Formats: sequence, structure tokens, C-alpha cells
Amino acid sequence: MTIVGLTGGIGSGKTTVAKQFLSLGIPVYIADEEAKKLMLKSKIIQRKLTQLFGDKAYVDGTLNKPFIAEIIFNDKTYLQKMNTIIHPRVAKHFEKWVLKQSAPYVIKEVAILFENGGYKACDYIITVTAPKAFRVKRLLKRDGTTKEKIEAIMKNQWTDEEKIKRSHYVIDNIDFENTEKQVFKIHKEILCKL
Repeated sequence: MTIVGLTGGIGSGKTTVAKQFLSLGIPVYIADEEAKKLMLKSKIIQRKLTQLFGDKAYVDGTLNKPFIAEIIFNDKTYLQKMNTIIHPRVAKHFEKWVLKQSAPYVIKEVAILFENGGYKACDYIITVTAPKAFRVKRLLKRDGTTKEKIEAIMKNQWTDEEKIKRSHYVIDNIDFENTEKQVFKIHKEILCKL
């Protein structure tokens, strides 16, 4: 199975691009969504996150996101430790998911595809970009967060320039119609290479 990694900085529009590939009949695995499900379903992950963050990590069986976000925001080593708990399990879950797919290729959408080394398992990589000011504006509206928190997340991600150097395709996601055209062109090119 050909695996196409889809990545981009926070607020770049990966989800929009992923939906466009889905509309072309290409299965899409959204790593963040699957990680969230695993954090709720997996007793092993729950136990390890509770050991890492303490008893307040889960409240009534639900991940205490504000509590964990505050810890991670103040100490990046906790983010790395959390990632070592979650990423290997998401990778295994993805492998099982791939075996169930019958399309010519699949998309694996991961915000930190390069940062966590996941790009090594991809045949092709697509990076979604958008101007920083555009991304910040989109995130302030979408997440109701602060500019400071957005900047902190951006600092933990590779720059677009670093990602582009290692990508096979780049989608400039500023206007929906143009993005759709870029997705269709990439889809056709990948199909020709298979």
C-alpha cells in the first residue's frame, strides 16, 4: 500500500485538504483524532499518562486537556514524554487500519510528521502551507485560543521551509478553489506513479 503523508503547521488547513482527498475516494487517517480516541479507550495509555501527569490527568474517564496543556506549555519535556507513550500506539493502530483499505493509496494526516520521524514510513509527502498571519487569524477564530498559545505551538513545529525541503508536493492553501485544483493534480500524479 502506498502511504502519502499529509502535514503542515497548525492552522494551515490540513483538514480541508484531507476532506478533498476523501471526496476523491482516498481513505484518510487523521492521526490526532485517532490519538484522542486511543487516549480514551486504551487502559495502557490511561495508566501511563496518569503516571506521567498524576491523578488529575483524567476526570471521569475523560482526558483533562486544560490541565495537561498547562503542564506541557510550561515544560516541553512532558510533551516529549507524552509523545513517547502515544505515538508508538498510534503507529500500530495505523498499520492495522492500512490493512483494511483497498484504495490505490492512503493519506496519513499528521501535524508533526517530520518532528516525530513518521515521514520515514511514507512513500510521498504533501505539505500544506498558508501565510502565518492567515493561520493565526484562522486559529483565533476556530479555537478561541490566545495568540501566545498559538505561537508556542508553532515554535514546537518545523517551519514551512524545513518541511517543503523534504516534501514531494506542496499545497498553498489560501483559497478553496485553488486548493481543490492542487489536490486533484497531486491525486492524478500519484495515481500515475503507482
